[in-house]
Amino acid sequence: MSVGVISILAFVFVSTLVAGLYFVSRDLGKTSEEERLEVLTGRRRDEPEGETLIKGGDLLKETASSASSLVGQIGRKFTGLGTYLEQGDCKVTAEKFLMVVLGCMGAGAFAGWIIRLPAPMYPVCGLMAGGLPWLWAWWKRRSRCKKFAAQLPDAMSLIARALRSGHSLPSALSVISDEMPTPVSTEFGMAFEEQNLGVPIDKALRSMLKRMPNLDLKFFVTAVAIQKQSGGDLAEILDKISYVIRERFKILGTVAALTAEGRLSGIVLMALPFALFLAVYALNPEYVMLLFTSEEGRKMVGVAVVMQILGAVVIKKIVNIKV
Repeated sequence: MSVGVISILAFVFVSTLVAGLYFVSRDLGKTSEEERLEVLTGRRRDEPEGETLIKGGDLLKETASSASSLVGQIGRKFTGLGTYLEQGDCKVTAEKFLMVVLGCMGAGAFAGWIIRLPAPMYPVCGLMAGGLPWLWAWWKRRSRCKKFAAQLPDAMSLIARALRSGHSLPSALSVISDEMPTPVSTEFGMAFEEQNLGVPIDKALRSMLKRMPNLDLKFFVTAVAIQKQSGGDLAEILDKISYVIRERFKILGTVAALTAEGRLSGIVLMALPFALFLAVYALNPEYVMLLFTSEEGRKMVGVAVVMQILGAVVIKKIVNIKV
């Protein structure tokens, strides 16, 4: 058996072992009370005692769904992953997302073997391919949060005008849901529906804040909570919040223009070592493989990775100016 096949099998084995350890650690020592709670919440099917016979076709169904159940158990370990995907409006559950990540990792390692890369590069290819779904989820969340932040000043102004015209706050939320584009209309519409179902308005707004973590939205939620307890002119407060948001956007635009050169330099400096590695590997593979086959080369790679991470952190601190 070749070294490449052994590396792929070892990679798959370690990934499966880690998943199995998570699964066992979740179910180990589970009491009957916890199992009953899982039945009540729909996470476990209640089966009568003594029912051990398997009907025709059930064994095949159980075998086919075992991988999905295992990943589902692991996905519930990462409770923040579902919220993260929801914030990006990703139409996928946490367990399916993890299955996609594992599939991409296996496909990346297999692609490295197909194109005849050195065996130490197979895990690297797997990790790079496994990072693509995370990059997609990060991009979706970032773009959605950015669009929500840009639409929020207009939403605040519209709520203030609706309050002055005689509408109640829940009715103003309904106006936002009907008149504004997504994602503001979607989030405020969900808060309006929760309020219609009997959830207190401040709790519904806090749920929206959890789905869309935004500092300006937090000001709005806090203002509503204070106004509900002590009273006051909520419309005037929302006008001031809208003005502050717009002024901060102007300052952020100026800061982005001034730090554009530093951000571009950081991107070039981070990408340059990888581009040079690929170029030299294409020209002279034996020369580059000394970094992986010799002890001094492996130490140099380790130091280079650490320095790259430190450089990325320092550049981010320099160009990331909070307003």
